Amino acid sequence: MVKNGLVSNSYTFVPLLGSCAKMGCVESGRICHGLAVKNGVDLVLPVQNSLIHMYGCFGVVESARKAFVEMPMRDLISWNSIVDVYVRSGDLWVAHELFDAMPERNVISWNIMISGYSKSGDPGCSLKLFREMMKSGFKGSDTTMVSVLTACGRSARLREGRSVHGFIIRTLVKPNMILDTSLIDMYSKCRKVELAKWVFDKMEDKNLISWNAMILGHCIHGKPKAGLQLFAALVNQTGGGGGAKSISPDEITFIGVLCACARAAMLTEGRNYFSRMIHLYKIKPIFPHYWCMANLYAGAGLVEEAEEILRKMPEDDEDLSAESLVWANLLSSCRFQGNVALGERIAKRLIEMDPHDVSYYRLLLNVYAVAGRLEDMARVKELVKERRIGRMPGCGLVDLTEIVHKLKVGHFVAEGSEDVNTVINKCSQKSSLVTTVSMQPPLCEE
Repeated sequence: MVKNGLVSNSYTFVPLLGSCAKMGCVESGRICHGLAVKNGVDLVLPVQNSLIHMYGCFGVVESARKAFVEMPMRDLISWNSIVDVYVRSGDLWVAHELFDAMPERNVISWNIMISGYSKSGDPGCSLKLFREMMKSGFKGSDTTMVSVLTACGRSARLREGRSVHGFIIRTLVKPNMILDTSLIDMYSKCRKVELAKWVFDKMEDKNLISWNAMILGHCIHGKPKAGLQLFAALVNQTGGGGGAKSISPDEITFIGVLCACARAAMLTEGRNYFSRMIHLYKIKPIFPHYWCMANLYAGAGLVEEAEEILRKMPEDDEDLSAESLVWANLLSSCRFQGNVALGERIAKRLIEMDPHDVSYYRLLLNVYAVAGRLEDMARVKELVKERRIGRMPGCGLVDLTEIVHKLKVGHFVAEGSEDVNTVINKCSQKSSLVTTVSMQPPLCEE
């Protein structure tokens, strides 16, 4: 267009900036920003909104903030965009302050905040905002309901989850796959797998995500053998009658399957499933698969084999980060060698650094769980309740996986228990910055 001598205008740059955001190319985005300035359209409202969104997608918060502050006038899209920028960056404190300052809100505004709290591990705030939203006269969308159901599942709030389910039934003309799958996940995490199965059986259409939610529901939260039977039903589909399409399992499916084998002490079957996953379905194992297999061997009394499978995890695998290897080593030390003091010390140090991050309490809960220290588990849950961080469901493989992939404590590999002390040193180097942030009061109290 430029080579043909045509002049660019605001309608040119809005989609251009949107494309840069999707591509994730910061340099191209800055070039387009410069061209917008050169063409005199950088102060046009839709272009400014696109700049905020683009820089937010890049994680360049300061540039997004600067674009917002320098706007001569703002609309609802401007406010939603800047709130979303801070939610994406994990700074929910600033996001909530901006949300409170908004001159007007729509459903998207509420969804950004509700989803942000849910994804950040603060389901209590998600549910509180949802209640405020309903009182404000907003009906909510499918996105709202998915975020709220996720929050109910993560905090094991069955009563509120059922209330949301009832609201969905009353307000929606026709159910859909996304909401039904969210209901399955919520009921499963609340230990009501029979209700999850009821929703699953009523679904007219199912995709792999729906199947995975139900299989994991059985395998992790319900009856392991029922989960394996459902897995068999998935892989035995012919794609023939009833319009059913053949669906192949993925890595998430096998997390549930291997967890079921570990729970049911099915060593031979677990080995076979692990082999089928790799050789038949060509699925590359990730950390949860190795952890399941390690627990399967340990449950059969094969402690050395359990430790060996964790030691042999490929260190150059992009899905098996250095952090994963550190936490695998730490938790295997607690689980298989009875070295609980080490895991306890590290988890407590992390809690001291950031007492408002529920993930660190989950780590401590897992340390006590693998050691069978039930009284200490109860004490951790009570501490979470007292500090009003939000309710914490019982620990399990899914919680452990989330912890392993969320905690970022440095790039190093642990080869023995002594090397885990490096974690503490790395954490200490971060503590001054983290403490400054953690001293801020919680945004919501539940």
